[in-house]
Order: sequence, then C-alpha cells, then structure tokens
Amino acid sequence: MRLTRHQMYTRIFSALPLPLAGDILGVSGLKYWRGSPHYTPPVKVIADDARITEADYPEVDMCSLPYADNTFDWVISDCVLEHVEGNIQTAVDEARRVLKTGGTAIFTTAFIFPIHWGPQDLWRCSPGALRYLCRDFSEITQCEGWGNRWAHVLMFLYDPARDWRIPDRRLSFRRWLATYNERRYPLMTWIVAKK
Repeated sequence: MRLTRHQMYTRIFSALPLPLAGDILGVSGLKYWRGSPHYTPPVKVIADDARITEADYPEVDMCSLPYADNTFDWVISDCVLEHVEGNIQTAVDEARRVLKTGGTAIFTTAFIFPIHWGPQDLWRCSPGALRYLCRDFSEITQCEGWGNRWAHVLMFLYDPARDWRIPDRRLSFRRWLATYNERRYPLMTWIVAKK
C-alpha cells in the first residue's frame, strides 16, 4: 500500500464489517478497495457477490448522480472531493441521497498534500470540514486524518515517496513513517458516515 494511504485504509477498514456486501457505488474506481495485491497480508474488502457500480468522475458528475434515491448500501468516494467542480456540499448530499437508509458513505480526500491531477485540484477538507459536510447523516462512525511533519518534509524533498510501498516488517523506516500520526499535520482525511 502507498505511504499516503496506508494508515487511512487501515483505520477505515477497522471500522467496517468486511467484506462489504450489497450494492456499492464506487466513485472514480475501487482500485485500493479490492484488496490483494495492494495489502500484505491480503485483505478481503469487497465480497465476491457484491453488486458494484463504478462512476468515473468527471464523466459522472458527483454533484448530480444519475441514480435513484435509496439505491446503494455503500457509496465510496476515494480521493474525489478535492477535484469536484462545483459545490462539494452538493456532492456529499448527492451521495447521501442515493444511499439506502442505514447505508454508509465513505469519503477520503487529500488535505495538506501537493496539488495533483484529477482533472483539477480545487478543495481541501480537514476532519472538521468533513464532519460539517456530513452533518445531515444520522451517525459519524469515523472521522480522522493521517500525516506527520516527517512525511511532509520527505514529500516536499522527494515527491515519489508518496508512492512508496509499506513493508510488513515492524522495524522499518517506511512502516514507522506510514503509521506515525500527528493530528495537526494531516496529509489525508476521511469520514465514514451512516444515513
């Protein structure tokens, strides 16, 4: 798993009943949600019989999802909110609209992170901002961020470090860097919210 996503996914997956089943909307892909070979040891994140709908942003506008109300058990928006060309509150509200009652939305996003393609890089959300955007959900299961000063410095000096794979070994610099967290310096933020 990549340096910038390792701890985020570890924390999110710890809060979910894996493997995810039912109807899943994956906004802009589920590459890291499909489990192996991205994880060591392999993690089964999505059940084999899950019904997956993939909506690639910006071809599918997250501010106007073309799906009926109460359609999905899960909406996963993985590092998309920062790229939304429009009101991100509208994008979050659309995800909530297409969720079934009791369904769960997962939003991950870059916060203190270099500008990157997607097609544009427009927004940044702290954990507090994500909590505010999801204020109409019935329950916030998890709302966190990951990052540290060392990761920021390393990425500033050597941008490809964000793509470093994290080894299984407990005693490795990369693993320490990927798991050490200083709440004041989040590179990545996320929220898991129930409708």
